[in-house]
Amino acid sequence: MLELQQNALLGLLPEEDLAHLLPHLEQVTLSLGQSLSESGRQMSHVYFPLDSIVSLLCVMEDGASTEIAVVGYEGVVGVSLFMGGETTPSRAIVQSAGKAYRLKGQLLKNEFYRAGPMQRLLLRYTQALLTQMAQTAVCNRHHSVDQQLCRWLLLSLDRLPGDKLIMTQELIANMLGVRREGVTESACKLQRAGLISYHRGHIKILDRQGLEERVCECYAVGREEYDRLLNRRQPVLSSSPI
Repeated sequence: MLELQQNALLGLLPEEDLAHLLPHLEQVTLSLGQSLSESGRQMSHVYFPLDSIVSLLCVMEDGASTEIAVVGYEGVVGVSLFMGGETTPSRAIVQSAGKAYRLKGQLLKNEFYRAGPMQRLLLRYTQALLTQMAQTAVCNRHHSVDQQLCRWLLLSLDRLPGDKLIMTQELIANMLGVRREGVTESACKLQRAGLISYHRGHIKILDRQGLEERVCECYAVGREEYDRLLNRRQPVLSSSPI
């Protein structure tokens, strides 16, 4: 049970509801760059990350892409399945390798339609995810590459057990939808300020507080909304009806 609770959504479920899912959860290893879903294709499984991070990307016809959200131990990949849409125009690509629990999509839908704690939990998570997507759109339009990079680093750091990331500047540029030169310049500024160290795709966060002081308000808005909706003390997650 303790390992299951490394995923916050599973950890918030009442024990009896978690026990109902337990026989069907399969632990899998996700590799860097692995595709979990493609645009327009229905997923057969949903994924509850443990120490991995999955990037949700919108891809243009010319191959250009922009990250619209990230999912880590706080969430689930496969929202379209239980929301009724079945497919989505975005892709889900593993941004940071690690482990996850996999569950057949139909089993999650069955649990969702029982209208119990799982449904209420997933609806709250979906609202938090939509907030993250909205703030990403605002951030990409109104804030500097420096601020976007700080936000991206903090979002990633929140979802990892340590203070290190493995990610090339080219991949970060693809995630942010900006030119690689812009990411290089911003990363150098953060390194000169003593906030990060960066070498050959290995990023180490040296001063988290410094990043939080530089980042735009988009980071705090998303984090506060998640905490509000998915606080472990929320009574709506109990087995009793609302």
